[in-house]
Amino acid sequence: MHGYGTNGRGLGEARSLGELAREHALLPLRIFLGVTFIYAGLDKLTDSAFFHATGAGSIGETMNAVRDSSAIPALVDLALKSPSGFGYAIAFGELAVGIGTLLGLWTRIAALGGVLISLSLWLTVSWQVSPYYLGNDLAYLMAWLPLVLGGAASFSLDALLTSRRRRIR
Repeated sequence: MHGYGTNGRGLGEARSLGELAREHALLPLRIFLGVTFIYAGLDKLTDSAFFHATGAGSIGETMNAVRDSSAIPALVDLALKSPSGFGYAIAFGELAVGIGTLLGLWTRIAALGGVLISLSLWLTVSWQVSPYYLGNDLAYLMAWLPLVLGGAASFSLDALLTSRRRRIR
């Protein structure tokens, strides 16, 4: 089975199913991570309790609960100086990362943002999870790395912009 399209070697050139699969290999991961991070950001932004310094479901309560068991207590202390500010930074960061990833706009930068968010949450909130594979932040961290390395080769604004730049030259 052959598909037709551009693959860097010319217009209308036949491509094998394997080539098409390689070109689109990161698309399911992009969709999953993009939708998940958009949902996570919106979920935080619409949760009336999340941005409070104290109380059930608040970012402050979560940070206080994990402070002594985190890998980097100083990072938790920094978040506790302004729990609301930290909560908004995480929520808007997740939203920006998710939108960039889903649209494929500055994908590597968006994925790096996903790495940093996941790393910070792994080193603070889910560090104490034992065994480690039960915590999801480490898995998200690893899932972002292929997008940092590979970017968005297909169905992305990055690919569209690259294609336009090539036509202008």
